Amino acid sequence: MQPLLLTMGDPTGVGPELIIKTLLNHTFDDVSHPVHVVGDVNILCRAGKIFGCAGGIISEQDGLVHLQFGQKKLVVHGISTLDGAALRYGQPDTACGKAMADYVEYAIARCLDKTAAGVVTAPINKAAINAAGFHFPGHTELLAERCGVKKVVMMLAGERLKVCLVTTHLAYRDVPAVLSPTEIVETITITATALRDQFGLDQPRLAVLALNPHASENGLFGDEEERIIAPAIATVQQAGLTVSGPHSADTLFHFAAQGAYDAVICMYHDQGLIPLKLLHFDDAVNVTLGLPIVRTSVDHGTAYDLAGSGKANTASLVAALKMADQVAGNRNT
Repeated sequence: MQPLLLTMGDPTGVGPELIIKTLLNHTFDDVSHPVHVVGDVNILCRAGKIFGCAGGIISEQDGLVHLQFGQKKLVVHGISTLDGAALRYGQPDTACGKAMADYVEYAIARCLDKTAAGVVTAPINKAAINAAGFHFPGHTELLAERCGVKKVVMMLAGERLKVCLVTTHLAYRDVPAVLSPTEIVETITITATALRDQFGLDQPRLAVLALNPHASENGLFGDEEERIIAPAIATVQQAGLTVSGPHSADTLFHFAAQGAYDAVICMYHDQGLIPLKLLHFDDAVNVTLGLPIVRTSVDHGTAYDLAGSGKANTASLVAALKMADQVAGNRNT
């Protein structure tokens, strides 16, 4: 069985210690695919010391380094050789920025050539990777370009709620101008296809949110619902998808969290992320839909204030690993 590749993320953030903490908590044993880390042996060994078990090299073979942390073993694809003693938590340099991007580039290539089942990403510092010459806003854009995909969908997922975004990191004032029937149709279609092919849902039930309060009250608070959103819903309904809306966001999430829908299509970032994080602050997973490969990620940042303390919560990483394992298994059935 091909491995899941877990990229280490920012060497000066919480990524390395979350990986070791998750390993020691036996989570790697709870997924069906082998888990390999793409990162830096020196940094991972430094992270092990936080938990009283500095890593030791057991063997090196075929580009893989086998490390021992207490009673647990870890397989590492050593992509960088940073000087852990010289790095300070929360202070990435250009070498760290390059390393972060290199980990992801390597994992993408392995997934595309089908020698890996999927990639799970630990958090990166976007400014650091840009300073190193990789001009991408984040993981998602890098993944899309390297995979040759123009349109992807960001899904944030937990056990009770899944939200998918039509627009992502965009000023609220710019959202109405960016929305179009085409963008909404593509978001819905990619979401429905992924839920069917990767999550095993034969006929996903999707709810599409309105942009304006109370779905505009028949045009009283705006016309985007009638002019943009409703035509997109009609298009995908005619294509046979189970989609309803536009729904008023202030009531829809109550029903979605109770299981009435498999995912909610949201017009802008905070419309979806506020209820999602209310329910799943610690254990939400970021999933990129529309790629030819499996990609999940933790739904948090580098947490520099916690880096090096061993106190960072592993719930999101655990959930991301389990979801990648599930999705990779579904794709192979």
